[in-house]
Amino acid sequence: MDLFTRRIVGWRMDDNMQDALVITPLRNALRSRHAPAGLIVHSDRGGQYVSNELRDLIRLWKIRPSMSRADDPYDNAFAESFWSRLKAEMLEEGAFLDVEDAKVEVFDYIECYYNRQGRLSGAKAFVTGLQKP
Repeated sequence: MDLFTRRIVGWRMDDNMQDALVITPLRNALRSRHAPAGLIVHSDRGGQYVSNELRDLIRLWKIRPSMSRADDPYDNAFAESFWSRLKAEMLEEGAFLDVEDAKVEVFDYIECYYNRQGRLSGAKAFVTGLQKP
């Protein structure tokens, strides 16, 4: 998630927790967004975020890594809010048929709804709330 725009700029979904689950979307986001050196990339403490390949990617792009403290969801409140919203809106009628169905539904949610219109209401409310005296 780009915290300035609240847009999801890289994501991947799979039926495993291998390192590529975080490396591929980060690499794609960096390439498509032409990320400047010094960019801060924040993550939780999942095992995928400490892999050698991810460290190499961070070094190559001159990124500043940042990690949440253990058991502190407030360190990554924007991402936590997004996942909470996705789960509430997508899972209100039950589960997915299979992994492929889940991938299609998540793609539609992120790319067709959230990035185009859904994020605007939440971001606008957040910014408006900050501007009040």
